[in-house]
Amino acid sequence: MSKALMINGSPHEFGCTYTALKEVADTLEKNGVETEFLYLGMKPVAGCIACRSCVKTGRCVFDDQVNELLDKLDKYQGIVVGSPVYFAGPSGQLCAFLDRLFFSSGDKMEGKIAASVVSCRRGGASAAFDRLNKYFTISNMHIAGSQYWNQIHGNSPEQAVQDLEGMQTMRTLGQNIAWLIKSVEAGKAAGVAAPEHEKPIKTNFVR
Repeated sequence: MSKALMINGSPHEFGCTYTALKEVADTLEKNGVETEFLYLGMKPVAGCIACRSCVKTGRCVFDDQVNELLDKLDKYQGIVVGSPVYFAGPSGQLCAFLDRLFFSSGDKMEGKIAASVVSCRRGGASAAFDRLNKYFTISNMHIAGSQYWNQIHGNSPEQAVQDLEGMQTMRTLGQNIAWLIKSVEAGKAAGVAAPEHEKPIKTNFVR
């Protein structure tokens, strides 16, 4: 069975961010895609220290949830990342986690279906949403869209569910993720090979 991972980057395990992710997850389940939640918790998350140890070992030098996820990345066909909006950006805790996860994952993210959702009281959602999507576009992932930018508004879960357009946007996103996952699987079953990319060329602006 296909599986999608829902990463909750909010310190509030069952807050507004969870409410948005749960709406996506419920829709995925209804469409035949199993879901699993990863809650980062309330403890500080170490940021990347650019030691490049992971380039040699395939694992982060900080042995925490990043390495735990690296060990089982292959079982997920989709990844949905959720965050509250802090000063028009995602939570620092989540960015630290994703910086290390994506840098140490090598090509394990390639080909997966990806999406991000953000929760805010009023403004800054589109900037935070854009920041999260950059992890996907640099990793050869396929981003699922929805009928609007994936944002939900409210100061509490009770308020968030009153954002009818936001909740509908989450359901539409779930439908689209499920369809894309199934489409990729159908393509593989039909013998459609994944793209073969050129060896990356690295250039610097200073010669």
